[in-house]
Amino acid sequence: MMNQINNITALYCRLSRDDDYHGDSVSIQTQKQMLEQYAKQNSFSHTKFYIDDDYSDTSFERPGFQELVTDIKKNKVCTIITKDLSRLDHDYLKTVIILKTIS
Repeated sequence: MMNQINNITALYCRLSRDDDYHGDSVSIQTQKQMLEQYAKQNSFSHTKFYIDDDYSDTSFERPGFQELVTDIKKNKVCTIITKDLSRLDHDYLKTVIILKTIS
């Protein structure tokens, strides 16, 4: 059995524009609720949020994404859940290549 630290279910949220909401944007809050509900309904445990609010997908140099990459490289993450692949990057092929490279 793997140590629980190696069983993180990563819940990744990103929004590229500020919607004038103080703190987490409304869309980020919606994504968080959606991902939490999905994880719970599908028995994913030990969840951790990685959030990039007001960051474009034109660069992977986003704090939340970089933290996710670090945890993947440390073999802490077993599953990544996101609203859709565009949260990671709109270039799906580039996203798959990046994820294969770091895992």
